[in-house]
Amino acid sequence: MPNVRKDILSNGLTVLTEAMPSVRSVCVGIWLRTGARQEDLQENGISHFIEHMLFKGTRNRTAEEIARAADSIGGHLDAFTAKETTNFSIKVLDENLPRAFSILSDLVKNPLFEPSHIANESRVIQEEIKMVEDTPDDLVHEIFTQTYWRGHALGRPILGTRRTVRSFNRQRLLSYFRRHYAPNNILIAAAGHLRHSQIVDLAAKEFGALPAGRAQRTGPIPVAHPHLQVRHKKDLEQVHICVGAPSYPQSHEKRFPSYIMNSVLGGGMSSRLFQNIREKRGLAYAVFSSLNSFHDAGCLSVYAGTATEKVKQVIELVLAEFCELKTKPITQEELQRAKDYLKGSLLLILESSTSRMGNVARQEMYFGRYISQDEISRSVDAVTAEQVQGVAKEFFNRDRLAITVLGPVKGLKLSRASLAC
Repeated sequence: MPNVRKDILSNGLTVLTEAMPSVRSVCVGIWLRTGARQEDLQENGISHFIEHMLFKGTRNRTAEEIARAADSIGGHLDAFTAKETTNFSIKVLDENLPRAFSILSDLVKNPLFEPSHIANESRVIQEEIKMVEDTPDDLVHEIFTQTYWRGHALGRPILGTRRTVRSFNRQRLLSYFRRHYAPNNILIAAAGHLRHSQIVDLAAKEFGALPAGRAQRTGPIPVAHPHLQVRHKKDLEQVHICVGAPSYPQSHEKRFPSYIMNSVLGGGMSSRLFQNIREKRGLAYAVFSSLNSFHDAGCLSVYAGTATEKVKQVIELVLAEFCELKTKPITQEELQRAKDYLKGSLLLILESSTSRMGNVARQEMYFGRYISQDEISRSVDAVTAEQVQGVAKEFFNRDRLAITVLGPVKGLKLSRASLAC
């Protein structure tokens, strides 16, 4: 693509850019091909902990000076840790790009890991863990994930546990940092009003002299664990339900039919779940489905929050939608609406330099190439109702379904025999 460029430095660091001549902003992201998945059991949560620590001070700037440096150029610093990636980014006006890149690079190259800061951040993250435990719609997904990917790093919480977070010290953080924050594991992506050569020059100046580092391990392929799990939590007003089924990895050839199926099932206000469970029956305020895809595995999940006495009815209605998708092709009108929804959502999401930066980075990490919006639109338009039905037949099998229920449900019993779909 004329606006998308890629270079790889001699030490393995990848540089990707997408030029957007019509905007004045530039968003630069430093991506690590490392997340919770790369952690050992005793390291659980360390990727997220290091993400926090990189903002606490470097050899060149204190935490306050980092914030002032970003504010002085109107920059917006951000970061997140996911299951398979970690990202640090900054968005600025094009004229401030060199200063912004210097700030971002300093964070990633020169953290101090001061013991007093580590102790303080340990307390902060333990409070963050408590916040998830106090948020039932987040908690039910966390419990579901830990059980569904049991025995694999994908099943462990990104935040870690209170025990592992308390155990982190400077030596352990430095050891993990040195193993993973190496050029061969780093991808620098930028989008906006930029010149590719300028980004390459900035990357070479800041990172070009660093040694490549060791090859990163991928780890074992995760194995799904279908389960029926009821967690009694009496102090909740609602019961929170998560129903899951296996789906495709990120780059699977059938991913577009699965996107369409998810959209029809629970992807928007016109979806079957929203219309049948919320609008027609008034059984839930929030009900939706989502796809979580990784390098080599995936899971489709349905979430709903409902009254205690309505739990079994909501589960039965979800299973009925699974059955309907398996036994009958969706209508052409429904198929076209789902296609338009997906394409419209994509175009709206990709209007900003921040989203474009993330898009080119993720495509490189999961596909090894840039996939244009036109190519994606053609792939969406090529999906047939029969393909969607075929995906449903693959996903929805009684013996492969998993359910987690959280709330005031003491005495609730679920059986595999009742999950026919």
